[in-house]
Amino acid sequence: MLMSSKNKVARLHYMANGFRLLSPGDHVLCAVTGQAIPLEELRYWSVIKQEPYASAEISTRAALGQG
Repeated sequence: MLMSSKNKVARLHYMANGFRLLSPGDHVLCAVTGQAIPLEELRYWSVIKQEPYASAEISTRAALGQG
């Protein structure tokens, strides 16, 4: 029986120019808001903190310690 990756949180390793899938899923959760971010829409993350963000604004706030 195949396991579906739909509606499942993925685990990723964030790198400077992309990310690597560590465990299957179709989305990640924003580290600040908890909002689900579909993998195909994921654009913002921290390589150092290894966490995803839902928007550029949230990413900037987190980088400045305001998230």
